[in-house]
Amino acid sequence: MIGDDLLTVGGKSFRRGERGVVELPVGRLVSHAELALRVNVIRGRKPGPSLFVTAGVHGDELNGVEIARRLVGQSFSGLKGDILIVPVVNVAAFLLRSRYLPDRRDLNRLFPGNADGSFGARVARTLMDEVVKKSTHGIDLHTAATGRINLPQTRMADRVDGSRAMAKAFGAPVMLKAGNREGSLRSACEKREMPYVLFEAGEALRIELPAVTFGLRGVMRVMRSLGMLRKKSKDREHPSAYCMSSSWLRASMGGLFRSFVPLGKAVEEGQVLGGIGDPFGSGETEVISDRRGIVIGRTGASLVDEGDALFHIAQSQVSPEKAEERILLSAEEVLPDLERPPYRDSHSDQ
Repeated sequence: MIGDDLLTVGGKSFRRGERGVVELPVGRLVSHAELALRVNVIRGRKPGPSLFVTAGVHGDELNGVEIARRLVGQSFSGLKGDILIVPVVNVAAFLLRSRYLPDRRDLNRLFPGNADGSFGARVARTLMDEVVKKSTHGIDLHTAATGRINLPQTRMADRVDGSRAMAKAFGAPVMLKAGNREGSLRSACEKREMPYVLFEAGEALRIELPAVTFGLRGVMRVMRSLGMLRKKSKDREHPSAYCMSSSWLRASMGGLFRSFVPLGKAVEEGQVLGGIGDPFGSGETEVISDRRGIVIGRTGASLVDEGDALFHIAQSQVSPEKAEERILLSAEEVLPDLERPPYRDSHSDQ
């Protein structure tokens, strides 16, 4: 719980019940244009947890940016605690429509950062000092890397108390126990023993309504589970398919790739998942699963080289068939919203 009447971010103080925006300077580009982290501060009238929500750690991951943008537009009536929302962490990469910083480094390998280090290290340090350290819980929003697509999923570690409860409350179709990535924001939060969850959905450089809907609903469910928002009378559990591990099935040769199975599908060892055709002949090689599990990600490429990652298959705690049922249930709940205007809930937290 945060007990202080004043919350100060970037030298600007906010009293309970106030909201506003803080621009945190992080450096200048070669053009001398100054870049800043834009932090939206929303304070409840009553004390409670302090939750940060970040997106755009990779500049081409737009679903998270859209989720954060819609989150800023919520009214948050009856909010207890504070929310610190950073829609675009990696502004330099966002301007380039790139996953990486201008020096081609991955910002999500530079945490907790260094105030005297590279441009990316300074961005990471600023986020840690002004946002993460002033929070009790964290949610980071991502998509798959360029050329891949992810089923909506949360990733967390059981090492920190509260992380699994947050992931469960989020209610994404898949909840994946993930290992530590040194230099990542997740790793920095774990070292601070901060409950934290990472949400992955969709692909780079696209805004996909189902992914955005899952993400926005998930953040709101986490806030209700933490007591920051009033629980809905119609709230019910959104069971995720809990997966203990995952790995990529890779191409045995190069060629023209076709996928035969959708995301969220249960697959068996020995099942044909796709085909790779010889672009200069009539031959085709089957892509055969070497394990039993659930497809939680796949390549979006139709032209692949030998060794390329094709299908991300997770091993679920329950049977793959049961996990598929849970995933389908989540999908059915979001599909009706595809017919509604995309900004239907931009000012309602109910």
